[in-house]
Amino acid sequence: MSTTEPDAPEPHAAEPDAPDAPDGADAADALDGADSADSARAPGGLSGLGGHDGLLGPADIRDLAAALGVRPTKQRGQNFVIDANTVRRIVRTAEVRPDDVVVEIGPGLGSLTLALLEAADRVTAVEIDDVLAGALPATIEARMPARAGRFSLVHSDAMRVRELPGPAPTALVANLPYNVAVPVLLHMLERFPTIERTLVMVQAEVADRLAAAPGNKVYGVPSVKANWYADVKRAGAIGRTVFWPAPNVDSGLVSLVRRAEPVKTTASRTEVFAVVDAAFAQRRKTLRAALAGWAGSAPAAEAALVAAGVSPQARGEALTVEEFARIAESKGAGA
Repeated sequence: MSTTEPDAPEPHAAEPDAPDAPDGADAADALDGADSADSARAPGGLSGLGGHDGLLGPADIRDLAAALGVRPTKQRGQNFVIDANTVRRIVRTAEVRPDDVVVEIGPGLGSLTLALLEAADRVTAVEIDDVLAGALPATIEARMPARAGRFSLVHSDAMRVRELPGPAPTALVANLPYNVAVPVLLHMLERFPTIERTLVMVQAEVADRLAAAPGNKVYGVPSVKANWYADVKRAGAIGRTVFWPAPNVDSGLVSLVRRAEPVKTTASRTEVFAVVDAAFAQRRKTLRAALAGWAGSAPAAEAALVAAGVSPQARGEALTVEEFARIAESKGAGA
């Protein structure tokens, strides 16, 4: 997986540092125990079909990385999945259907991409890294030639993607870079309303925050903003040993199913998110105090809260997205 450090579409809770990626020799050592008894190699370090059909195994990842001169970097949050069973599990958990048009962010060397192509009608991958973007189409052609015509590549920063080639996407499935997971996820959900189902693999702490309910100690900005778009839940855990290089933290799967009906409110998304950001910027303060800057004064914040049916003494961690929307609607009440 790979991306860059974009400006987030909205302010959000700070993400933990990406796991350290070993450099050069250390990263290569992570694959020393990989079984290299794959089938015959194609030119350029690409493998032919092996025990997992066209999927990539540890030895394939090692060969591809060596051929391309790829060294996973912490800056781009690169940790490549090297286990074919894991990527198939992700596809099963995502409930990818034969008619799905799937968008993948940060495909890296193509481990998950190939598994998605087995199950979906079409796959569009968004990759910013020049070397990885240049190599991926050849990997697809070598490993799954019969499906290569159903694959599209967008060479871009995911945060700058405004449109995608081909039919509108129906699903988002991605091993997201740890360092920018939340802003990328929110951007894609906002920009592509046809995405009905999402399954992302992220740092376990981020997964917990995305899926947290009101009252949970980790409930915060990512929780509320994700819930604006979708019903969110944890969908499993992923061990460290299936990655190269192995991260220093655990990973988790998060499932998001687009709301059948948007949050009922006359306030815009931007207006609602402004309230969310203000409430959690000083999360230990009561909403009367935390929203004083947003409303113009503490009394104005109290008036908006009362009009919205929310206690001025409550804190943001106790509110649903619907309550945040009511507060946004009530700004200026009593003026």
